[in-house]
Order: sequence, then C-alpha cells, then structure tokens
Amino acid sequence: MKRVTIYDVAKEANVSLATVSRVINGMEIVRGETRDRVEAAIEKLGYKPNAVAQGLALKKTTTIALVIPEASFTYTGQIINGLLDVSKIYKYNIMLHTVTEGITEISEVIENIIKSHVDGVIIYSDKLQEEEIAILSKYEIPIVVIGDKISGHRISSVYVDIERAVEELVDSYLDKGVDDIAIVEDRTHRNSIKKMIAGASRAFEKHGKVFQNYVQIPRGYHNSYDYLQEYFKNHRHQLILTNRDSQAMACINATKEIGVKVPEEMEVVCLIDTKYNSMMRPQLSSFSLPSYDLGAVAMRKMTKMLEDEGEEGSINLSYVYTPRQTTKQ
Repeated sequence: MKRVTIYDVAKEANVSLATVSRVINGMEIVRGETRDRVEAAIEKLGYKPNAVAQGLALKKTTTIALVIPEASFTYTGQIINGLLDVSKIYKYNIMLHTVTEGITEISEVIENIIKSHVDGVIIYSDKLQEEEIAILSKYEIPIVVIGDKISGHRISSVYVDIERAVEELVDSYLDKGVDDIAIVEDRTHRNSIKKMIAGASRAFEKHGKVFQNYVQIPRGYHNSYDYLQEYFKNHRHQLILTNRDSQAMACINATKEIGVKVPEEMEVVCLIDTKYNSMMRPQLSSFSLPSYDLGAVAMRKMTKMLEDEGEEGSINLSYVYTPRQTTKQ
C-alpha cells in the first residue's frame, strides 16, 4: 500500500503543505472551514504526521539539496563538479536527490527535501515543474533552478537559451534551402524537447513555413534505436536534431544499416556536447554548453541568497556550436 504523505493531505483538502503543517501543529492562524477540511482529509487518508508536517526544518544545516534526473548523469557530471567546487569554498555540503521516471515520485522528493532540514535547493530536472517549485518556496527555502528561466520570491535560475540555439541553427539551414528538418523525441527530457521544437518553429515561421517533423517514439518501444531502425526505412530527412548523444548515435547507426550516408545524404546534430561526441565516428556535431559553469554559478547564486545578498533573478550563459563530421558545414 502506498504511504500517505502530507502532499496527499494537501491535495485532498485543496490547501498548501504549509497549511496542513500549521493545522497539525495546532497553530491558531488556521481556523474555521479550512481547519475542518484539513482534519477531515487527515482522518480520511489515515495520515500519520512526520518531521515535515511538524515543521522541524528550521535550523541551519549548511546543507544544500541537489535534484537531478538519473538519466542525465553523463551530462550532469560537469554540472555537479562545478557545484561541488564552489560549495567547498563556502563550506556547504550537498545532499543528492535523483528523480527516476516510474520509480521516484515528485511528492516523495519534495517531502524528503523539506524534512532533511536543508538550507536551500538546487534543481536540474525536467520532472520538477513550477507547481512543485511553488510548494517548496512556501517553506521559504531558497531555490536555484538550472536549465530554465524561472524567478520569483527566493527563486533564481541559471540557464542556456536552448530555444535560441536551435532557432539559429535551423535558420542557417533554411537560408541554404534545407527545410526537411526533423527533431527526435526524448521522453526523459521533455522540457528540453519542447524548447527545441519552439526554436525550430520560430525559425520556420521567419521563413513563412511551418515546422512539422517531430519524430515521436511509440510507447511500445523501450529505446529510440529499435524504432528508428523501422522509421528510416520509409522516411528520409536532410537534417536530424536530437537532444542526447545516444539518440544521435541511434540515428546514425540506423541509417547506416540501410545505406544512407552521413553527412552526404543526411546530417545529424546533437544538442548536448559530451566527451563521446568527438570519440565516435563520424564525430558528432553539437552545442558546447557550459555545464561546469552552470553548476558553479548556480551554487554561487545560492550562497548569495543564503547571505541575503539579493541574488534573485536569472543568468543566461552562452553556448558554442561545434560542427564536426556529421554535418557538411
């Protein structure tokens, strides 16, 4: 049986986590119908209060929670290195929380973060969206988001403008008359894919055209390669864009098996540059994103927020497109 959390109580009673915590602690600030609704939800669900609901996350611990998706460990390695280097300078500890699709629920991550008494939270995850970030902010926990432009009360962010990067690349191809351009779905990084599609769509609109080639991976396939083997038997594109190196490799291998030459007949660009992109053959064209700097700047923003130096807001870091052997240019 699934464990009932304070998150479930808040949802059942249609109130915030903070309100549930206040009711459990007997604070008179919550009265009347709202208190009755929360107490009824607690009784209905059989909820047993824990450290989160009892409001124990009050004292300073010099610990920062880091939330990352498990599927991104290859790319996030440099982000973590940058974050750790700065955390050592300012004598903060890092508590890692991973989000795994189908295994770790967001509500569990939020509850674990709150009851671990951390001083702040740094988030790099497609899974933790604005609703969950708003819940954390109600506990007055400083938050720094890596990858998305988000700001608010005690919330800041460090990001790379992926939409603009893809828009500029696609625009350059459209200028050359190349318009059969496709983006391959990445189910583990849906937010990044949305940005890639938005960037490509803007470029197409500038040229009076509509972007339509979004290659979705059917649910019955456990990996991109299995589906792309079938897909490329009946489809050809001049340019393929992927989010991760593994999907770019899947495209290259799948087309090679049916005699399509890269880059002569089809070009391939991967958004995120990793050490593997220059190791594979042909070498993979991609964007060099400042992953180490993303972590380092995020941690420095967090220390300033904790020191009340007014570091709310967003920082946009630059990127560099690196053409290699999978493109003609």
